[in-house]
Amino acid sequence: MANPILETQKLGQSIWYDNVRRGLLTSGELAELVKAGVTGLTSNPTIFEKAISGSSDYDEALLALALEGRSSEEAFERMALEDIRAVADLLRPVYHATNGVDGYASLEVSPTLAHDTEGTVIEALRLFAELGRPNVMIKVPATAEGIPAIEQLIGQAVNINVTLLFHLDAYRRVREAYTAGLEHLVAAGGDPSKVASVASFIVSRVDTVVDALLESKIQNGESGLEHLLGKAAIANAALAYRDFRETVASDRFSSLQAKGAQAQRPLWASTGTKNPAYSDVLYIETLIGPDTVNTMPPATLTSFLDHGNAKPTLADSIEEAETIMADLDASGVSITEVTNKLLVDGVNAFADSFNTLMANVEEKKARLLAKVRPEVLK
Repeated sequence: MANPILETQKLGQSIWYDNVRRGLLTSGELAELVKAGVTGLTSNPTIFEKAISGSSDYDEALLALALEGRSSEEAFERMALEDIRAVADLLRPVYHATNGVDGYASLEVSPTLAHDTEGTVIEALRLFAELGRPNVMIKVPATAEGIPAIEQLIGQAVNINVTLLFHLDAYRRVREAYTAGLEHLVAAGGDPSKVASVASFIVSRVDTVVDALLESKIQNGESGLEHLLGKAAIANAALAYRDFRETVASDRFSSLQAKGAQAQRPLWASTGTKNPAYSDVLYIETLIGPDTVNTMPPATLTSFLDHGNAKPTLADSIEEAETIMADLDASGVSITEVTNKLLVDGVNAFADSFNTLMANVEEKKARLLAKVRPEVLK
């Protein structure tokens, strides 16, 4: 059976892995996935919270940092930086083989800075310098305050993974920020060919909310809505792809490409299927197109390797996507209200995960220290 990851690559889409844990590196599992065709890795506070709190992978490193007197935030950052550097080193051959298009590892700025433009810029510059690898991306959320930070960071040649993208209007502002950032970089004498960026559209969560609204309407007796179930997320992503292609084809961006600039590829994130009634590879097989990335959580990647089909589906779904969105609007479902709420919820969820992570690191530090220094319990 053909490897669907490699078949997808032939169609112009890269497959990244939405997961990080030290055991993936030490066991060689991540290296095997790279051999299978995975060309990048993404992380977020929730992933790190599960990795550090839910395993013993970090206990030895955490104890050493605790013995040094490191705070929980310092300890977490030190361990996260070590992981992302190690992943970037593993992916460096991919980075070189693709001339800097692929081979990236992503680390997110603190979610506590989601509404702080200046703080985000300072933090992203610091993390990018600390990581010290050309093939890392710093994740910045597409909040009203995050978008101007993205423009500033691109202008300073920092690779950016724009995250928590839901709405097409926010995506318009992100594309403008990327283009303007490149123009600032060129004006300052910088090399735009050394900068990479992806714009991460959150997919499955859109269906989770829209389907609930539609189901409520159907239960209340409204008819003719069943065909919209499970369609909003794919339609939203397809329209984002339409807008991406328009930007890349513009004279303004073409002039930057002539100087070596890369396109800011759309990345489909949150592609694990939430509704068990839908295919477990729904948000993979329906979103395959050139110049895109799909970052998959572990179970989804396993499913895709097992029974996924690689076909060019994305470009052909744009016309249907426009119809779906018009029908949703006519049904009284506001995609703007849905995506605005999802952005707020997404920022809050990452902040909650970060706070939980800090509390769990503090608790684990105390427990590990107690084994070697019982007096800390007194």
